[in-house]
Amino acid sequence: MSLGSLKRTTVAFEQHRFFRAGLKGLAFSLLISTAYMLPAPQAAAQQYTFNTVRIDGNQRIGDSAILSQAGIARGQAVSAGELNDAFQKLNNSGLFESVSITPQGNTLKITVVELPTINRISFEGNRRIKDDALESVIDSTARRVFNPAQAEKDANSIAQAYSSDGRLSARVQPKVIKRSQNRVDLVFEVFEGDNVEIERLSFVGNRKFSDRRLRRVLGTKQAGIFRRLVRRDTFVEDRVEFDKQVLRDFYFSRGYVDMRVNSVNAELTEERDGYFVGFNVQEGQQFKFGEITVTSELNNVDGDVYSGFVKVKPGVVYSPTLVEADIARLERQAIRDGVDFMRVEPRVTRNDRDLTLDVEFVLSRGPRIFVERIDIEGNTTTLDRVVRHQFDSVEGDPFNPREIRQSAERIRALGFFETAEVNAREGSSPEQVVIDVDVEEKPTGSLNFGGSFSSSDGLGVAISFAEENFIGRGQKLFLNLSTASDARRYGFRFVEPSLLGRDVSFGLELDYSEENSSFSTYDSNRLRFRPTLTFPVSENGRLQLRYTAEQTEVTAREDETDDGSDFHGTIIQGDIDAGSLISSSIGYEYSYDTRRTGLDPNAGVLFRFSQDFAGIGGDQEYIRTVAKLVGEKKIFNEEVTLRATLEGGALAWRGGTNRSVDRFLLSSSQLRGFEPGGIGPRDGNATEGDSLGGNLYVVGRLEAEFPLGLPEEYGIRGGVFYDVGNLWDLSDVNLNGGTALGESGSFRHVIGVSIFWDTPVGPLQFNISDAIRKEEFDREQKFEITLQTQF
Repeated sequence: MSLGSLKRTTVAFEQHRFFRAGLKGLAFSLLISTAYMLPAPQAAAQQYTFNTVRIDGNQRIGDSAILSQAGIARGQAVSAGELNDAFQKLNNSGLFESVSITPQGNTLKITVVELPTINRISFEGNRRIKDDALESVIDSTARRVFNPAQAEKDANSIAQAYSSDGRLSARVQPKVIKRSQNRVDLVFEVFEGDNVEIERLSFVGNRKFSDRRLRRVLGTKQAGIFRRLVRRDTFVEDRVEFDKQVLRDFYFSRGYVDMRVNSVNAELTEERDGYFVGFNVQEGQQFKFGEITVTSELNNVDGDVYSGFVKVKPGVVYSPTLVEADIARLERQAIRDGVDFMRVEPRVTRNDRDLTLDVEFVLSRGPRIFVERIDIEGNTTTLDRVVRHQFDSVEGDPFNPREIRQSAERIRALGFFETAEVNAREGSSPEQVVIDVDVEEKPTGSLNFGGSFSSSDGLGVAISFAEENFIGRGQKLFLNLSTASDARRYGFRFVEPSLLGRDVSFGLELDYSEENSSFSTYDSNRLRFRPTLTFPVSENGRLQLRYTAEQTEVTAREDETDDGSDFHGTIIQGDIDAGSLISSSIGYEYSYDTRRTGLDPNAGVLFRFSQDFAGIGGDQEYIRTVAKLVGEKKIFNEEVTLRATLEGGALAWRGGTNRSVDRFLLSSSQLRGFEPGGIGPRDGNATEGDSLGGNLYVVGRLEAEFPLGLPEEYGIRGGVFYDVGNLWDLSDVNLNGGTALGESGSFRHVIGVSIFWDTPVGPLQFNISDAIRKEEFDREQKFEITLQTQF
């Protein structure tokens, strides 16, 4: 046999031997598997029956309560598994520190160690967040069972509260102090740590607006010199998310429709005590409105007629807010015309070549859905009618989703609620909807203590009480008391914003003031009573009707000249001799303001015109006319604000005594560079030369505000101004044989610079001025400082 044949025979033999062995193994495996699959004789489960249950260690919790919690009754047959379930129930009840269950013959012994009750909860080491605020974030309460797991959760909740306040390194440790009768004091030891401030707030990708301008938009602020007082310079993640949205809104309202916030990077400093926050933005191009058209898909509505109600014009910088305003304007006009269920759909066509957006307002028929009812919940103080007044729709009116969204914004703007959610759901049929209003009340009253200082009135204090939602009716009540070294004022004001459920505001003012200014040689006091009615007459215009009753008196001061003679002039002495006089007048005031609602967010106009007609009773008869025009514009990417103001007044007397306190006197806020009453006709026969005021005045002001290049966190800006004004005319004035200087008047010219400082205690303003044209008898005031705050 060859070597190859021998090898083949050996291999075949080995294969045969392994095959037989495999068959034997397979047979054995099948035998074992079959044995396991055969039903085994059922073992009897261990059963326990207890005639007696003994419970040890419980002091507060009764035996029956423990048995009920365990699910075991005396004399009941239970298995070992059921005993284990009873153990788990007691152990997980949160009432016991330890539990043991031991069968002893016919007796079941349950031994428990009760968790202690919380005697009181206290906080140690907290200075930034008060105890009341911390108690609101924890679930553990006094006189309840102490739960270690819950105490740990509460410690984490407190640490999270500090983290939201910018103190990311805050640590909280819960500790217990044992007391008698199985009670403990729960103490949260707080290590607050330092604020993790935003050391630098920067932007990447911005070309049109500087970092300084964009930082003013954000709610988050960069840490500055007043970091101990400013709380918005800490890093809070939720606030950063809000800042991303307001940043987008800022760009969208200025025509940058492609603007994106790509990312926000927040990096800790090496010392882990500050953040570098950077916004990566993509501005895109600025778009303007292109062709504006109105198309009607309704047979009874002419689109050309409705195009006259569209205010936005081609060439204006595009803004979604302007589009929304025109849609609301068209829908309101449809309601006036009796066209129900009309909807306005804006169709925007993009023209990348000329960077314009064509807007087509399509008038179409919306679904026939009606408002079934309006349900208001959560208003524990505010009356339902106050909330309902914010809706233009009532039960039974056609449903307009846009109007509901605007109503929700008006409810939030009231300032009465922490949260206000307005949602619509299907009513009793598919053709009806129910509007749900869910609000959460917040305090609306405030008591303020404040201080002020100005070079004209001196140092003063102010106390005021304000209630924005008086007895839940949406009414406003104000009481104030302010005292300065040269002036005192006490006031009461009441406002009903919706008289008889209409868009008419009723106001009532009662004021009493005393002035003993160092800029005059006499004192005066004034009592005024004024009810008003104010209502809108156009989108930006409002009209106020008013009645005014005033009682004014000029009194002599005790001051004397060096030789002991009275230093009042003969003209002022005539005012003093006139005693107390009463004027009774009716009047109106029309105001038109586009600074916030105009087509250009960087420009606006304010116009105000008022007249008062005295002579309805009282001691005086005159017509008082005042007009004011203000134009404002932001330039250089909104870094510089330009403002121009023109105002004037005329007083035409028809009868009664014409006194200095009744005529116009220019204050330093109207014409800078002079004392209050520092220009105009003056008593030429007096030692001090009191200002006599005038029946006519005109003032013009040009001013600019701009950054000084200082770090923005300092809050310091600069300004320059040029003022020109004149005060003249003493017609119908009894001079009592005296002489008046400057009765014919002349224009004064003033130039100056301003420093504006936004301090945490209030806005501080410095004015340094120089009168480049004046009269010899004028009284200059080259430096003026004003600070006002509330605390």
